[in-house]
Amino acid sequence: MKIRKHYLTLRHAFPQLQEESPLETTLEELAAQLDCTHRNMVLLLKRMQQEQWLTWQPKKGRGNRSTLIFHMRKEQLLLEEAKQLVAKQDLQSALELLQSTEHSSHLREQFQDWLSGQFGFRSELQGDRRSDVLRFPLTQTIHSLDPAAIHYAGESHLVNQLFDGLVRMDSKGEHIVPHLAHAWEVDETRTVWTFYLRKGVRFHHGREMSASDVKYALERLQRLAPRGLYSWAYAGIKEIVCPNETTVVIRLLERNELFLGFLSTNRAAIVPEDVCEAAGGWMGTNPVGTGPFRLAGHEHGIWILEAFPAYFQGRGFLDRVEVWTLPENEHLSDSTQKQPFQVMHNVRISDMDAQRWQQVRQSGMTTKFMTVNEKKEGPLRNPRIRQALSLALDRAYLLEQLSGDVIEEANSFFPNLATEVQEEPPAPLPYPSPSTTFEQLLHSAGYQGETLTLATIPQYEQDALLLQNMYALSGIKLQIMLIPAEQFNGELRMSADLVLFAIMIDEHRELRLYDMYKSMQQHAALEVQRLLDDSLQLLRNEIDPIRRKTLLEQLESQLKQRYSLLFLYRKHLKTAYHPSIRGISFDSLGWVRFRDIWFT
Repeated sequence: MKIRKHYLTLRHAFPQLQEESPLETTLEELAAQLDCTHRNMVLLLKRMQQEQWLTWQPKKGRGNRSTLIFHMRKEQLLLEEAKQLVAKQDLQSALELLQSTEHSSHLREQFQDWLSGQFGFRSELQGDRRSDVLRFPLTQTIHSLDPAAIHYAGESHLVNQLFDGLVRMDSKGEHIVPHLAHAWEVDETRTVWTFYLRKGVRFHHGREMSASDVKYALERLQRLAPRGLYSWAYAGIKEIVCPNETTVVIRLLERNELFLGFLSTNRAAIVPEDVCEAAGGWMGTNPVGTGPFRLAGHEHGIWILEAFPAYFQGRGFLDRVEVWTLPENEHLSDSTQKQPFQVMHNVRISDMDAQRWQQVRQSGMTTKFMTVNEKKEGPLRNPRIRQALSLALDRAYLLEQLSGDVIEEANSFFPNLATEVQEEPPAPLPYPSPSTTFEQLLHSAGYQGETLTLATIPQYEQDALLLQNMYALSGIKLQIMLIPAEQFNGELRMSADLVLFAIMIDEHRELRLYDMYKSMQQHAALEVQRLLDDSLQLLRNEIDPIRRKTLLEQLESQLKQRYSLLFLYRKHLKTAYHPSIRGISFDSLGWVRFRDIWFT
């Protein structure tokens, strides 16, 4: 409200004045502060007095000064102003307003406590009809909802609600099941895949999906994202033919047993050709898919999804989902008394009331690791120095500094296996005497105190700083290079000595590992490139998923033994949901499918 802004302007004009302390002033002086007329100033003071924010005691006569007494604390009014902005669904402006004050930390804590109470399930009456709404917090910025351009988990989650693929993976990652295609077959060479589409599937704008949309979607990936996630899969498409409107034939350049798994990812979501072309090829933040929800609008960081009545698998129970995106440095209160969330992702389970939150599901996990740029001239071409980096890696220190998150030490992409145990180093560094310091050990390996560059994305800056501090204790100097996620697969990281990254371990684990190893090839030594080439070729040709898993374990072990791959820690992603929720099921990354949720 504008009246609040006027009061705050007046209050800021007298920063040393305490509430309830009288101030001698004139109407002319106050009007100058608000840059308004004498008449408007009288009206504003009258309105503020009605709100009981201040007391105005005018005195008549030339030279007589009136008395102004402020009652309302500016911090309290700022908080009310922020709440009003939220009521208008302008969360971004509310956060910016509170950030701009000198008491921002305390105010934002109060605001977060209040904001926590705004999330959850509610029913709204619109005439005679009840509308079921879930307001859902997401501490992440949404940059794009185009399947060809997403980079972050939050974006991926929303894309899963808005789009469908030809097939999908079950939540255990064991079986690929029909989706937009009701059946498929592959020829004896396993290079020609034929998909038979469901009839009557409609896009959100009303048009029926056809085989030509499938052809367009996959060829669009090749054209717009030649180096994107899983590009090795769609780059292998030689030709796509549509014999009729419900049949799609995909011919590959060579056999690839991971191709069907790729088609189950949201990167391979089917998009409407007409909408994409009208928008210049990209969808950006105005996506149109066939999913159970359609995007009804987005403004000020709030994304509104509405149930799609014509969804081919049946309309969802919820009518609307509001996804409120918060900056990544915002943390909502952990107090269960102040959190009526029905669904929380990546929560700290130990802080939760076990009686209230009776159902907890562990879903996927992220694994943080470093790889070595052995193409770059420098000390890390020496395997003994790489080994020294591994020996100086203090995972216990990292876990201590990251306390509060659901994390544990990691030494493999495959938890709970024998490969988690550190292998014996192939060429252990000599220890001349028990008194030898690690700095002397490094020197004997050939390290001369050179500064090593660690490249990562801005989201992992905290991890990079911890590594910088940890290695400094051992005499190893690190400088940090932050590269935006969308540019991370480019040439910039090739100037770094070490690369810090993470992958999601979920039902698409073998695809994610394949993609990671393809990326690793860009900065691997020649012998490692050959190892990766041979191993990835075997993966593409292996039809047995159990054998593929064994091949990935063997490749990981070889890279660890030469200290080209250094593990840090893993973070378990846990989803908790309130007992009032029914219909919980999970999609990729362990996120809840909004379509299936209903409330008692």
